[in-house]
Amino acid sequence: MAVGVDRTISVRVGRATLGGTLGVPNDARGVVLFAHGSGSSRFSPRNRYVADVLHVGGIGTLLLDLLEEWESDDRSKVFDIDLLAERLVGATAWLQQEPETKGMAVGYFGASTGAGAALQAAAKLGDQIKAVVSRGGRPDLAMEYLPKVTAPTLLIVGGLDGQVISMNVAAYDAMTATKDMAIVPGATHLFEEPGTLERVAELARDWFARYLAS
Repeated sequence: MAVGVDRTISVRVGRATLGGTLGVPNDARGVVLFAHGSGSSRFSPRNRYVADVLHVGGIGTLLLDLLEEWESDDRSKVFDIDLLAERLVGATAWLQQEPETKGMAVGYFGASTGAGAALQAAAKLGDQIKAVVSRGGRPDLAMEYLPKVTAPTLLIVGGLDGQVISMNVAAYDAMTATKDMAIVPGATHLFEEPGTLERVAELARDWFARYLAS
């Protein structure tokens, strides 16, 4: 499916100006806001690959840096889930007003620490968020918010990422919304093994196609 919109954008949230890339296919059924993990950015090849797969599936994306460039070197901010969630909420409001995405169903795709922020923001926004996918995520960082999440949530974890599997199991048990957990065989934390990132992208595409459309 052709991408009708593909442009670099800036989102003002509080005092911060966040850089992002907005891609919206023609006749998109919804839009997914990406929350990157620690040490990553909107230029991450892994997240850009997943975004491309979503575009083919008729789903728009906003790859957004939740920290300004000078903030990304501050480890306390990288793990400040409250700050990251607040900025996700602000970016969601931007999407809901932007002409190309206004009125579209909104989902979140969170990686690593970004998954914790995505789930906390989803808990705050309630039914404004229609679906969440976590890739190798730390949903346990939002543990107190998980029972309040109403969006159908898919947790994707690498089969060789033992510690993170345990964290995701604990988070899964705390959630009350529609949920599923997919363990990708042979994958480590970054899904660098052949075929594993492709599997992540397929799972995410199918989850968003199912719940953003409904």
